[in-house]
Amino acid sequence: MTKPVTDLISAPVWDGFVRAFHWSLVLLFAISAASGKVGGEWIVWHMRSGYAILGLVTFRLIWGFVGGEYARYVSFLASPIRAIKFAKGLLGKTHEHIIGHNPIGGWMVIVLLLLLATQAMLGLFSNDEIATTGPLARYVSDETSITLMGRHRTIGNILLALVGIHIAAVLFHVLIKKEGLIRAMFNGKKALPAHLASQAHGARKASLSTGFVVISIAVAAVAIAVNWPAIFKP
Repeated sequence: MTKPVTDLISAPVWDGFVRAFHWSLVLLFAISAASGKVGGEWIVWHMRSGYAILGLVTFRLIWGFVGGEYARYVSFLASPIRAIKFAKGLLGKTHEHIIGHNPIGGWMVIVLLLLLATQAMLGLFSNDEIATTGPLARYVSDETSITLMGRHRTIGNILLALVGIHIAAVLFHVLIKKEGLIRAMFNGKKALPAHLASQAHGARKASLSTGFVVISIAVAAVAIAVNWPAIFKP
C-alpha cells in the first residue's frame, strides 16, 4: 500500500463548470439507466434525462477547448506509452502526482464522452417497437430506427460497465493511493506537491462569460434537435 505523501498543498484544479457537469451527469445517468430498465411510464423520464445528458456532453466537448486549464484536452490527453508507464507506476510503489486527469483517466474521459454522445444521438432516432420513438425517428426507415435502438441498448450496457470501472478506479485512488479525488470534485481543489500546487495556482482560469455562452450553445443545439420536426415541418 502506498503511504500518503506529506507536505502537500491544496490548489485549485477543477473549475465550477467541470464540477457542475460531473455531478449533474452522475445524477442524470442514474436516472436514465434506472428509467430505461423499468420502462413503462418511466420511459418519459428516460427520454428527458437523455436530452439533458446530450446537452451536458455537448457542453463538455466544447469546454474541452475553451474551459479552464485542466478542463482542456491538451492538459490531459497523453500518448499510449505515457498511459502505460503511469499504469505501471500505479501498480507499483511509486506515486506520481498529476494536477488534472492522469493519463489513464484522461482517456477514460474521452471514451465516456464519445459513447454518451453516441448513445444520446442514437436515442433521437430510435424506435422501441412498443410505444416510444425518438423525435427524429421519422427521418429514417422503421428498420433503421429499430436497428439504432438495438445499438442504443448495446452502448448503454457498455457505459454501465465503464462506469463501474470508473467507480472502482476512483475507489482505488481514494482507498489505496490516499488521494481525495471525490472531495476534489466537490470543492475543485487537489492536494499537490509544492511545485505542482504553484503551477495549478498560476494556470489559466475558466471564464464565467464563456461558460454561459457554451451552455447556451449546448442547450440551443439540443432543443433544436429534439424539436426539429415541429420547427421544420415538411
